[in-house]
Amino acid sequence: MQPTTGIRALPFRAWQSLRRGWRQHLGTLLLAVLVVAGVDAWRTRDLPSGPAPDAAITLADGTTTTLDQWRAMHPGRAVALHFWADWCPVCKLEEPSVAALSADWPVLGIAMQSGPAARVAQVQRQRGMPWPTAVDPQAELSRAWGVRVVPALVVVDAQGQVRFATTGYTPGWGMRWRLWWAQVLPRWGALAG
Repeated sequence: MQPTTGIRALPFRAWQSLRRGWRQHLGTLLLAVLVVAGVDAWRTRDLPSGPAPDAAITLADGTTTTLDQWRAMHPGRAVALHFWADWCPVCKLEEPSVAALSADWPVLGIAMQSGPAARVAQVQRQRGMPWPTAVDPQAELSRAWGVRVVPALVVVDAQGQVRFATTGYTPGWGMRWRLWWAQVLPRWGALAG
């Protein structure tokens, strides 16, 4: 018999309430999921879809290349473009997840409005950010990709198609799930077709 009074009774009463009102809780959960999905769709409305746009980029180490050339260095792999800024507190919070992700997946950072290449390279060294980063001091590249806020994550599959784009904090598992799905999605399409 479970206690019906006192502090030890709280978990029991909570379970009883959940058991009796599961339909109401399910409805609340469904409503919350719909609201979050709607807000995310609104926030990402300007981000690209379809073929990934190409652009010339300058990396923080001073080398120049294009996005297509950088993607070609990772044949057969989905890649992540991580738009960030040194002045963004949410970006800083997300950095450990991006660092862990970059150990397993190709990640290209794009430093939006964070200064010249030397400043971006210094920030990366100080914060221990191991991924290569393109310098976007005037946010021209970011605007071309529809990115107005940071952080933003864009996942491009091996065929050059944008599969996912999101803004705001993305947990590490969410980044990994998007890359994994972009990696297997074209294969499943080939099997079905």
